[in-house]
Amino acid sequence: MIRVPFGVLAKAAKAMLGAGVVSALMLGAASAQTIKIGTPLALTGGLADEGKKQVIAYEMWLRRINAAGGIDVGGKKMKVELVRYDYQTNEQRAQQLAERLIVEDKVDFLLAPFGSGHTKVVAGVAERYGVPVVATSASSESIFNQGYKNLFGVLAPNTGSITNLLTVIGQSQPNVKRIAILGREDVFPKAMATTMNDLAIKAGYQVQSMEFYPVNTLDLATPISKIKSLKPDWIYITGYSKDLILARKQMADLGVTAPVVTMITGPVYKEFIDALGKQAENVTSASWWHHSAQMTGDDPWGSTKAFYDEFVAREKQDPDYVHAASAAALVALQKAIEKAKTLDKAKVREALATLDVRTFYGPIKFGPNGMNTAITGLPIIQVQNGQPVPLFPEAVKKGNLRVFK
Repeated sequence: MIRVPFGVLAKAAKAMLGAGVVSALMLGAASAQTIKIGTPLALTGGLADEGKKQVIAYEMWLRRINAAGGIDVGGKKMKVELVRYDYQTNEQRAQQLAERLIVEDKVDFLLAPFGSGHTKVVAGVAERYGVPVVATSASSESIFNQGYKNLFGVLAPNTGSITNLLTVIGQSQPNVKRIAILGREDVFPKAMATTMNDLAIKAGYQVQSMEFYPVNTLDLATPISKIKSLKPDWIYITGYSKDLILARKQMADLGVTAPVVTMITGPVYKEFIDALGKQAENVTSASWWHHSAQMTGDDPWGSTKAFYDEFVAREKQDPDYVHAASAAALVALQKAIEKAKTLDKAKVREALATLDVRTFYGPIKFGPNGMNTAITGLPIIQVQNGQPVPLFPEAVKKGNLRVFK
C-alpha cells in the first residue's frame, strides 16, 4: 500500500474540513482492495488522553493485520485503512464526523469514540445508515438498551464491576457502612454513581449522599466540603481522569478522607498516578481488564503476554483497559468479517451478533443488546507503591486492601 506522509495528509484534510477539525489520517491508500474503518476520536479537548490511548491500540492492530496481508474476506486477503478525525471532545462534532465518515468517506464500518455518552451519538448515526459500529469503551447498559441493532461493545456491563467492588470492601472492611457518592453529570459516570447507590443500598450500606457535578467543572470544593461534614466510611467518586485528579487534590487541600476512597476509573490510568504521586496511594477503583489475567486466543497477538510485551516495548509503560479494549474491538470486527466472508454490512452485523471468540483480551460474545456477556470477574485494583495492584479476582490478585488512617 502507498504510504503518504502524515503532514501531507493533515494539510489536505485541514483544507477540506476547514478550521477546527484537525485531520483525517488514512493509514494506506484507498482502493477496491481495501477495507475502510472509520472512527471519530477525541485527540484534543477533555478526553484527549483517552482518545490517544485508542490510537495506540489501533495502530498496533493495524500494523499486525496489514503485515499479515490483511483480513481474510471469503478467501481473499484485504488490507485495512483506518480513517480518523479529531472531534475535539465535542459531542455534536462527533455526530457530524460520524455522518461524514459514512456518507463522504464511504467507510465500511465504524469504531465508537471513548465513553458511553459519545458512543451513543455515533451509534445513533450508524443505526440510521445500517453501519455496524463497535464500541471500545462504553459499558453503560442504558446505551445498549436503546434498541440499536448495529452497536456492539467489548466491555462488560457496569454492574459487574460494582458488584465485585462491594464484595471486596464488604469482605475486607465489614465496619464500613456509610457511603458518600459524587459523580460527573455525564452518561458513564452518572450510571456508575447511580448503580453504586442502588447496589450499595441492596447490600445493606447507608448512602449518606449522592450528588453530581457539571461537565468541565474547575472546582469541586463545595461538594467535597459537604462530604467532609458527613464523615463517611467510604467516599466514592466517578468521572474522567482530569475530574478525579482535581477531586483528589481538593480532598487533600480540605483534609477530606475516609477509610476507603474509590474513584472510577482514574486510578487504573498511569496519568492519574503520575499527576498525584503519593496522593494517589490507597485509592481503589474498578477496571475492565488487567494484564495479569493471562489469556490466549485467535487474534493477531495470540496471547495477553504478546500484547503486553509489544505495548511495553513501544510505550515503556503497562497498558490499561482502554488500550486492550480498543485493540479487542478491532479484533471483534476482524473476526466478524472473516466469519461473514464478505463486507456486506448486514451480514457482518449478523456475524457480530453471533460472535463467540477467545482473544488476548478475553472472551468476546455479544448478548441480545450488543454488550459483551462473556467476561466475568472484572478486576478491582488499588494504587499501592505507585502501581495499580489487583485485589480481585483471586486469579490475578497481587495484594490486600489497604485503608486510609
